[in-house]
Amino acid sequence: MNKDQVNGTAEKVKGKVNEAIGRATGNTKQEVKGDLQQAAGQARKNLGDVMEVVKKA
Repeated sequence: MNKDQVNGTAEKVKGKVNEAIGRATGNTKQEVKGDLQQAAGQARKNLGDVMEVVKKA
């Protein structure tokens, strides 16, 4: 597991928290921020996954 995978997963978790808080409080802006954080985290995790595959090849 590399740094990008770890950081991507952490960003996804922060995004889920922000989305849940936004949904619970009716704050659409925070909910959207959480969605964007999750997408960015997934992209970074995917980059880390690709890097691991390349490293093993």
